[in-house]
Amino acid sequence: QVQVIESGGGLVQAGGSLRLSCEVSTSAFSAYSVGWFRQAPGKEREFVAAINWRGQTQFYADSVRGRFTISRKGSATYLQMNRLNPADTAVYYCNPDPKGAVVAGKPGEYWGQGTQVTVSS
Repeated sequence: QVQVIESGGGLVQAGGSLRLSCEVSTSAFSAYSVGWFRQAPGKEREFVAAINWRGQTQFYADSVRGRFTISRKGSATYLQMNRLNPADTAVYYCNPDPKGAVVAGKPGEYWGQGTQVTVSS
């Protein structure tokens, strides 16, 4: 019913950049906000960034504001990550949300399997 596929993760050195992509395939809804969350080993899943259904407004966690940029074009949502540091190491998940609660940092019910981001020193 809802397919979510994240891609673009990899291994980079501190200070490097990565661009994550999220593709959503569903006929259940057409208008949805999108959030990015991440989860490091031994930690809870945390909010990273979100964008509303029209793409006019972006939201960021304090830890990534100024370094990460969320955007959407067509059916894809992107997370440009610059100036990465080891604290950014985690599995990153995409979360489309037709209810829009994700813009407030609240996770929805649809998830992909995640993409691994590893930042070395």
